[in-house]
Amino acid sequence: MITVAPPKTRSWALPLICLGAAVLYAWKIGDGQLGNTYYSAAVKSMTSGFTNFLFGSFDPYGVVTVDKPPMALWPQALSALIFGFHGWALLLPQVLEGVAAVFLLHRTVRLWAGENVALLAATILALTPVTVIIDRDNNPDTLLVLFLVAAAYALTRALEDGRKWLWWCAFFVGCGFLTKMLQAWIIVPALVLAYLAGTSGPLKRRLLDVLGAGAVLVVSSFWWIALHDWWPGAKPYTGGSEDGSAWDLVFGYNGFGRLSGDGEGGGMMIMRNGQQTMSSFGGDPGPGRMFNDLVGGQISWLLPLSLLVLVGIGRRWRDAGWLLWGGWLLVTTAVFSFAGGIWHPYYTTAMAPAIAAVAAAGLALLWRHHRRTLLPLAVAVSAAWAFVLTSRDTTYYGWTRWAVLGTALLAITWLAVAPDRRALVAGLVPLLLTPAVWSFAAAQSTSAGTLPAAGPAVGPGAPPPPTSPGGPQPRLMLSGGDGAATMSDEQRRILDYARRNGTEITLAVNAAAGAVAPFLIDSDATVIGMGGFGGRDNAPSAAQLDRWLAEGKLRFVLSSASAPPGPPRSPAQNDRQRWIEQHCAVVDPGAYGGSGPMRVAGGPDTLYRCR
Repeated sequence: MITVAPPKTRSWALPLICLGAAVLYAWKIGDGQLGNTYYSAAVKSMTSGFTNFLFGSFDPYGVVTVDKPPMALWPQALSALIFGFHGWALLLPQVLEGVAAVFLLHRTVRLWAGENVALLAATILALTPVTVIIDRDNNPDTLLVLFLVAAAYALTRALEDGRKWLWWCAFFVGCGFLTKMLQAWIIVPALVLAYLAGTSGPLKRRLLDVLGAGAVLVVSSFWWIALHDWWPGAKPYTGGSEDGSAWDLVFGYNGFGRLSGDGEGGGMMIMRNGQQTMSSFGGDPGPGRMFNDLVGGQISWLLPLSLLVLVGIGRRWRDAGWLLWGGWLLVTTAVFSFAGGIWHPYYTTAMAPAIAAVAAAGLALLWRHHRRTLLPLAVAVSAAWAFVLTSRDTTYYGWTRWAVLGTALLAITWLAVAPDRRALVAGLVPLLLTPAVWSFAAAQSTSAGTLPAAGPAVGPGAPPPPTSPGGPQPRLMLSGGDGAATMSDEQRRILDYARRNGTEITLAVNAAAGAVAPFLIDSDATVIGMGGFGGRDNAPSAAQLDRWLAEGKLRFVLSSASAPPGPPRSPAQNDRQRWIEQHCAVVDPGAYGGSGPMRVAGGPDTLYRCR
């Protein structure tokens, strides 16, 4: 094992690591940011009623849900109910979940590889840039990582204490499924192989244990899906689905559609070699995706080291711990690399615990057996890759590449000549320096935004480079709305007018969720969004609009006078647009004191009164 501190100091190491993680994740979260406004608006709506809370309704009227199960939003909604709807109340659960994942990773790795390796693994996880930025945001990935680490902990306990812990492992994966659906199941092959290899007894008994855990996994994954689809009363339409069912969402747009590329696409404008070009959010699928200019700076700092370790462990693949963490890393990397659907760089936070465990255990292994040969090589490879990543944009803490190069040369020489404990500590510096600096920079950002990203790689979610306001800015820009959390003056005038003359539904906004969110976040009016996240869902349908109009529940619709930019309208969007044109008339902007365009470019710009 790696021994880097005397026992008295080690007793304080884990609390200090967790405290450092808490500071990174919580710093400035009370400065007014709301993270991903799509989820923030939904959290506020979820506090307005039990059904909205249970199903994760995006709007307070319960028309359509977010496009995922609501497990990750439940803690945020409970926090908002207790503390009020504020940015720090939304993000506090994320901070606690992130710190809990660091703590639990330590406890898990300690059972496998000892205290020192566990401390190093916890440190690596806490300083992974994408993990820092995602734990400062309200996307579901933070809770997903916690559940996956909890599953790894339970599996590790099951190797010693029996099938009861295996069932807990399956339960935690199921909770991960209700956080981000099929992504949680990616690590299941690694869990199964580790259990089969790491337990004794007849093969038939072990297979029966796995089958029993499979039953627990199915129940814990699908109980909410069944509850939604069999709910006897009124319920929101499942956002992102073709038919309003949660089942369709799991195996369609948010399931196999993410792998195959079927369904909605997505992309962003990026700058490469001084030219704007359209790219998918995470770059083109393929073996190099984890290392490209969009993803590499988020997660790949120690990925070459981890892969080098996994190639070199040989017969140690029979060990359950290597099967668990190595399998987690390899399977997740493969799926993420070749996924053809919508895939965002911040998803890679799910790789961070595995990289942390493999890298820490691998360094311990190299220290014990190859401290003069393979360990210096591992330091050299990691330092060289950090130099490459940092050189992609030298305006963003570019000085670290030279610091990494210098400390790496010192450590390599020291290890080759006199490999003592101080040389090992020196070898850790070039491995962790730049990720630590990027993580510190991420903690200074006031908002992680819709697409959280550490460093200069991905647009609005990235913290700005350490230059003057007029200096270089992040190179990548989102195409589309700005994710505003407050209404513009024009939007406020429209809403006030609708309130004075409105009905049960104050205002229906016929647009993607980004244009609807400010109305939900910045007011207590009953505003609904039409079409879910992308504005393409069949909710509300034309038939539902007919009923609302006949019952006197709807009078005002805010929509676009012309087709918004982007992909062609869906059939549901076309139906709603025809309904608006047939049943509603344009309101003269002078009636509400209109004075200018809407704040969201390409968003709804015309108020209609329906008769």
